[in-house]
Amino acid sequence: MSEIKKIDVNSLYAILLREVENDSVQEIDPKLYLNIAEFLGNLKNQDYDGIESKITNSLAKIISDMMSLLLKIRIDKAIGPDEIDYSNLLDEERFILDSEDEMRQRKDTILSATLNGRLKLLETLAENHRSRSVAVRFLKSIDQIVGTDLHAYGPFEAEDVATLPFENARALITKKVAVKVSWED
Repeated sequence: MSEIKKIDVNSLYAILLREVENDSVQEIDPKLYLNIAEFLGNLKNQDYDGIESKITNSLAKIISDMMSLLLKIRIDKAIGPDEIDYSNLLDEERFILDSEDEMRQRKDTILSATLNGRLKLLETLAENHRSRSVAVRFLKSIDQIVGTDLHAYGPFEAEDVATLPFENARALITKKVAVKVSWED
């Protein structure tokens, strides 16, 4: 594995090229995404004018595009037809693929329950999904609402965060009154 202390266009290009030229996910520096984030953060915090600003912006775009392509290639390689190959993946990539793995498990559960006539399991899964809660951040102030669970929620001011029943949260998100908040954020 090549040791990366500082990231630049050439070193990122070499990593990207090696990834493209091989069929399997390549071993890379576990701190690659941290190094790229630090590099881009420092680059964007530079206060240049004129041509120097254009060069800095172009460099940031090139690094961002290469990073996006590298991530896409690595994720696409890891997703196999039957299971996900977690070898040589970085923690950030595993974080992405955890949801893919969960989606496959859910799909298999629904398929199995349907094909085996397990009505109660399907009904329970559907009810649990409908009755789940979602965390949202409000973009606008709203008056008190009655949730699908018949509980009162609010009133809310812009930037308030609340956990609401799924159907209510979805309606507010659709109306652009709120946005979903991920607990990882």
